[in-house]
Amino acid sequence: MQTGILTAPAVADAEIRSYERSLARSSMSRTRGDRPHEFELRGRTWDLLDDVFAPMYSPSTAIALDFLGWTEKVLTPRSGSMLEIGCGTGVIAVTGALAGCERVVASDINRHAVANAALNAARHGVAGRVTAMQSDLFDGLDPEERFELVFWSSNYVLAPSGHVYDSVHDRAYVDAGYAAHRRFLATARDRVAPGGSVLLHFSDRGDVAALGAIADDTGCELRTLDSRRIQEGEHLVEHMLLEIVPV
Repeated sequence: MQTGILTAPAVADAEIRSYERSLARSSMSRTRGDRPHEFELRGRTWDLLDDVFAPMYSPSTAIALDFLGWTEKVLTPRSGSMLEIGCGTGVIAVTGALAGCERVVASDINRHAVANAALNAARHGVAGRVTAMQSDLFDGLDPEERFELVFWSSNYVLAPSGHVYDSVHDRAYVDAGYAAHRRFLATARDRVAPGGSVLLHFSDRGDVAALGAIADDTGCELRTLDSRRIQEGEHLVEHMLLEIVPV
């Protein structure tokens, strides 16, 4: 693990930062004929519904679990409450409950993902501790609700401002104008209980410099808690676990 202020990694290949390429990956994942209804991850079987981000076609979910200390053999204990933004299939939220979180909210703008997360919470026996809800970032939450951990494994690829999404599935892959990232950095700290933390999983498929500029604009600092380089096809991609703290 490394700790420090966020700095831009070595210049990423322009191809890995291409939003068109990410949208093509989204389309392939959503429509391919061999897309399963179940998948294996971290020694467990998970349900997968149509139009939901599929973890078997991207390493990001497994990397997020590693960043949080929830590896295949060890579930680093965690107590208190957790909010996951962009929960997708619910793997991270459900694993958080299995690791000891007493209250977990799994939110997603995609109603199919909300249903998927609820399905997996029931499958793994934690439906009583995991609440799946449809929400655009924090909009659907009780304004008074606070959490010990707020976590988002984000749609870190930057699409042009004004980009029109063809499907809600595409929102899991790209963020138009970094509008969602700006809102997250500006408001996430308001959702944290005293002593809690806001964590963001980002990668250099995204624009690290642009994210840093947004942090400056919104009065926060991005601290790198951990990072790792992963071979994704022909590309070496750096993933980062960032903590968002007020300046």
